[in-house]
Amino acid sequence: MENNKATLELGSKPVGSLLVQYALPAIVAMTASSLYNMVDSIFIGQGVGALAISGLALTFPFMNLAAAFGAAVGVGASTCISVRLGQKDYAAAENVLGNTVTLNLIIGVMFSIVSLLFLDPILYFFGASPQTLPYARDYMIVILAGNVFSHMYFAMNAVLRAAGKPRQAMFATMFTVVMNTILAPIFIYPLQLGIRGAAYATIIAQLMALCWQMRLFSNKNELLHLKRGIYRLKRRIVGDIIGIGMSPFAMNVCACIVVIFINNSLQQHGGDMAVGAYGIANKICFIFVMVTMGINQGMQPIAGYNYGAMRFDRLMKVVKYATIAGTVVTTAGFLVAQLLPGPCARLFTTDKTLIDMSITGIRIEMLAFPIVGYQMVITSFFQSIGKAKVSMFLSLSRQLIFLLPLLFVLSRLYGVDGVWWSMPISDFVAAVVTFVIMVVYMRKFKKLSQANSADYER
Repeated sequence: MENNKATLELGSKPVGSLLVQYALPAIVAMTASSLYNMVDSIFIGQGVGALAISGLALTFPFMNLAAAFGAAVGVGASTCISVRLGQKDYAAAENVLGNTVTLNLIIGVMFSIVSLLFLDPILYFFGASPQTLPYARDYMIVILAGNVFSHMYFAMNAVLRAAGKPRQAMFATMFTVVMNTILAPIFIYPLQLGIRGAAYATIIAQLMALCWQMRLFSNKNELLHLKRGIYRLKRRIVGDIIGIGMSPFAMNVCACIVVIFINNSLQQHGGDMAVGAYGIANKICFIFVMVTMGINQGMQPIAGYNYGAMRFDRLMKVVKYATIAGTVVTTAGFLVAQLLPGPCARLFTTDKTLIDMSITGIRIEMLAFPIVGYQMVITSFFQSIGKAKVSMFLSLSRQLIFLLPLLFVLSRLYGVDGVWWSMPISDFVAAVVTFVIMVVYMRKFKKLSQANSADYER
């Protein structure tokens, strides 16, 4: 009953307070998640060494690729569930939940097997050197062994938010952060497991959180719960999940491809330390990106529900509020990058060469951040209302269509500096394209809103 009320509020409660209600737990959770990744890097950098930071940076493409498959299921499923709940089709929403579990098991296991079989060649392709390969390999063996748990954990968190339980999703994320922060230094220092210790801490923390999530979904009193008959894959449900999930899948695959090219360019023009500097700069960016993603996650069930219920007035309000919030967050990131790059870099290492390279990288990489938040929110908005093709194009434009050609040209003209400058320039161009597309769709939504209002008055 309580869950029914929470779901119905998506179409009745004031949009501003509803966005705060849903986004705040997601923001806390995503901030905690970014700190969670940052803690690993700090312990590895300070406890293992500067080359270990470079080795960890080489795992970013792997993590993005794993996240791509997870997002294809988790984000696609959460959007499908939000829309089905908006349509009051509770049986269909429950079947989506069951298919989500099955898909994650299959994809998680297959990804781990294939990746472990070809681990060394893949890491060399990602930009590893003989000096950094052992660190990257030790970390990824553990992460890949527990990949199925990571996939399921992230997917269940997405479904919790779609089912009107943003606080529980937040608690799950915060729990993993606390456990990882406790376990990582124990495994790295007293147990002397090095970079593998950080990986063990990550997987164990996520597995413990997953057990709690599955217990929540086993409660028969909940509107959405696990039961017999919902796990068998159905072509239409799988098609809907993957169709919507293709946008975040493409976004993460693009991020993987881009990081591979960036790592290789930095390795070619600046060596292992340049790769490590990119790893540090990425961790700083990641904090503000994750907060913006928290805003997006708070927006998604509201947008999905009201789009399904054809409440276009509420749909336009939630995207407006989310855009303002996302822009404020990334502007704060820009200010930190320009004013405090030195203290940020020194969190991770005491190596002077790595610190100096990181300061330059942080400042340039985050130069266009004030408009990145807007682009991220609009991309997520189209994804949340099932406009997968539009969302995918916007994802590709920022990470692939504009960035790779710029990276190719500027790195050859200006070396390491050219690699850094390709990022803010591509962000700016992508934001302009996003603005034009959103203006077109806003006009359509306004017309639909006016037509619905006229029908209601009759």
